[in-house]
Amino acid sequence: MPVYEIEHLTKIYKGRSTPANDDLSFTVEQGEIFGLLGDNGAGKTTLVRQMVNLLTPTSGTIRLFGKPLNDSAMYTPLQIGYMPQSSNALNMLTVAETFYFAAHLRGLSRNDAQRERDRLIDLLHLGDSRDMVVPRLSGGQKRMVLLGTTLAAMRPVLILDEPTNDLSPQNRRLVWELLRRINQEQGTTIILVTHNAIEAEKIIQRVGIMSRGKMIALGQPGRLKGELNEQLRLEVIFAPDSPPEFPQTPHKIAPGRWQLLIDRTDAPTYLDIINRTPSIEDFQLSTATLEDLYLHLADNGG
Repeated sequence: MPVYEIEHLTKIYKGRSTPANDDLSFTVEQGEIFGLLGDNGAGKTTLVRQMVNLLTPTSGTIRLFGKPLNDSAMYTPLQIGYMPQSSNALNMLTVAETFYFAAHLRGLSRNDAQRERDRLIDLLHLGDSRDMVVPRLSGGQKRMVLLGTTLAAMRPVLILDEPTNDLSPQNRRLVWELLRRINQEQGTTIILVTHNAIEAEKIIQRVGIMSRGKMIALGQPGRLKGELNEQLRLEVIFAPDSPPEFPQTPHKIAPGRWQLLIDRTDAPTYLDIINRTPSIEDFQLSTATLEDLYLHLADNGG
């Protein structure tokens, strides 16, 4: 059964001629982990803000469990837990108070909300921050509190916009493992918005890749990467003032760090160049990733 049915969705902001979302049509199935992948400005956040009924589409329709989002005032909040990129809601409360009121406002009794508060604090390893007011927390701690607020009194659908932004590697791993467990044990439908394709690939079951407001690819990650089966991902780290000379133009990740997608048959040529270039400090050769697929599609116009 589809959780979401989105048909010909278009959003054009006032004063702009280019659509932020351009004729999008897709479904999200019940119980799946669905990823929305794309660079900043691809239209991901605009899309999910319409999916949680915070933005009105210019045209097109969105149905949630077969009903229009505006079926009633409380319909969407009862079905969805939404984690935005940032939020100032309840920002003068402590961590414990934030979780308690989030659970209580979503319908739990006082006693159940207290138990939910304690569960979330333990689940997200926030015991040391329990009595701190949210504005005094670090960026990563605030992100974990926002996630906990989203999980309070669990809804059947979670929509998480860049859930691992500002998190340490340990907390990123914690979040991915937690979401996988929630999906497996409770059958929760999870929609993840991210530009970190390498991390997201570990958890998502189906992905929509967006670029310039359009959906340029949709499907299971393994199948989508099939067209890159004959290519490899090469990353090189080198002294920034001494870049190596490669046969093709690389994708610059950072000063002194390049990424390339190369044909398997060309690998010996590149390895020979690497071995003959003293300025190259390290390299990694691996199979293609979702990020490579996104770059490939974006560079070739989808």
